[in-house]
Parts: sequence; C-alpha cells; structure tokens
Amino acid sequence: MTQREELVEKIEELQEEIAQLRQALVSHAVVDQAIGVVLALSGLRPDQGWEVLKAVSQRTNTKLRDVAQHVVRWPELGSLPAEIRPALRIALTEARAAHGGRSLIRQWQEQRCKAYGGAPSGKSP
Repeated sequence: MTQREELVEKIEELQEEIAQLRQALVSHAVVDQAIGVVLALSGLRPDQGWEVLKAVSQRTNTKLRDVAQHVVRWPELGSLPAEIRPALRIALTEARAAHGGRSLIRQWQEQRCKAYGGAPSGKSP
C-alpha cells in the first residue's frame, strides 16, 4: 500500500468516526430530554430516569435512542407506540416502588383538587 493510499484510508476512517460521534451527540441530547420527561412524570432523580429508559429499551428490545425519541415526541403526538406504553408504565411503577418517586403530575392534581374541594381525576402513567 502506498503512502497516498494509507492517507486516503485514514481520512475515510476519520470521516466515519466523525459521523458516528455526531450521531452519538444527537442521541445523547435526545436521551437527556427523555430523562427530563420521565422526571416530570415520576419525581425520580436523573439517574433513576436513565434506568427507566434503559428498562423500557430492554423490555421492548428497542434501541435506547429510539425509546428516547418516542418519549420526547409523546407530548407533541399525544401517544406512545403500543409496545413502549406498557413498558414505560411498568418501569415507572417499579422505579417509584424502589426509590419512592411520586408523579409530579399526580401531586399537582391532588393539590389542585384540595384547593377546589374535589377528587383527583385522570391517571399518571
């Protein structure tokens, strides 16, 4: 292999690595946003939110970044894919039981109902 061929090969390897790093950066941002959604729903800590997403990914055999994209788009779309929804519910229930988290949405509903003298309505995931 000539020196020029070696340089061309090295450039191609570096370009591939750059593309992979760019994808990883985008995926990381989406995962962080999804953790935020999980935290808003559950009252868990960030490391626990990460564990919830990981559990959903493993239960559904779906890549973590794909699970994260679904969770981030959930508020906009109003629903989750059929395979993600029950896995998220189970993972949140298990995490709350293990770590004592409580749905912030549920807390808000309870506070609002107390203020207005009614019973809470709706369910948290």
